[in-house]
Amino acid sequence: MEARFIFASFLVLFTATSTAVNGKYYSDSHIINAPTTMKKTHLHFFFHDTLSGDNPSSVLVAKPNGTVVEEGNVGPFGAVYVFDDPLTDGPDLNSSKVIGNARGLYASTSRGSDLTLLLSSDFEFTSGEFNGSSISVFSRDPLVVEKEVAVVGGLGKFKMAKGFILLKAIYLNATNGDAILECHATIFHQ
Repeated sequence: MEARFIFASFLVLFTATSTAVNGKYYSDSHIINAPTTMKKTHLHFFFHDTLSGDNPSSVLVAKPNGTVVEEGNVGPFGAVYVFDDPLTDGPDLNSSKVIGNARGLYASTSRGSDLTLLLSSDFEFTSGEFNGSSISVFSRDPLVVEKEVAVVGGLGKFKMAKGFILLKAIYLNATNGDAILECHATIFHQ
């Protein structure tokens, strides 16, 4: 009887130990046959997000039940916007050349005082050397003057892109929510 108890205890201990050893959150890394040379491209452009006026480039499409979203307020936790914002080579939308569009959505994802969005966007370039190419952004986007967002992919000349974009608000109208962001993108790609 005592031998069975010792055997059962050993079996339980062995099973628990095996589970812990096999419960790693990662697996072995392997070298794959992939391109070993990556290009590095730096882009400088401006992103114009307009919530006001008769023809806004960003619109509210969802909000929590029973809430009122005031003009200029990104909204309460759970508010979702879609956008089709022009990208330009200069800060003035009227006198700068449009070089592409940023299209996607952002959602208010923080419940506290640290206002944060979740940004999912495709920055498509429609002129110049990168005409027809795009970079994909999916990132946490804190509502601060200077921030960094992640580049997670790309198409065209930016295939297999990864990198980041430093964003700086050079204009922000707190009343209506309109903003102009200066973008310094560092992109690694094939």
